[in-house]
Amino acid sequence: VQLQASGGGLVQAGGSLRLSCAASGGTFSNFVMGWFRQAPGKEREFVATISRSGARTSYGDSVKGRFTISRDNARNTVYLQMNSLKPEDTAVYYCAARELYNNYGVLIFVDEYDYWGQGTEVTVSS
Repeated sequence: VQLQASGGGLVQAGGSLRLSCAASGGTFSNFVMGWFRQAPGKEREFVATISRSGARTSYGDSVKGRFTISRDNARNTVYLQMNSLKPEDTAVYYCAARELYNNYGVLIFVDEYDYWGQGTEVTVSS
């Protein structure tokens, strides 16, 4: 499975961005998808995850109420809508995937994912 993240950029605090992650090489609807981020000098941090069907989602505490994860299984793409961005959201954002047979399962730990995209950089200026 190959993952290609896009949509990052420079935005002012309070602004919005939408990240996309396009998957290829597998049956997308079999995969739990996740977004993580890593700021310079910090560990990779869980942002959001979505179950195979999209029925279940989970978010990291720092983004709850501001970020929304969604997926379009027909387009093999997962999205991360980021609103009310803060300077502390500045990081490289990575999408991740793991094939899972539980239709409602979500995964929140880095080690639970098998496939990773290359990352897209988000910079939020104050």
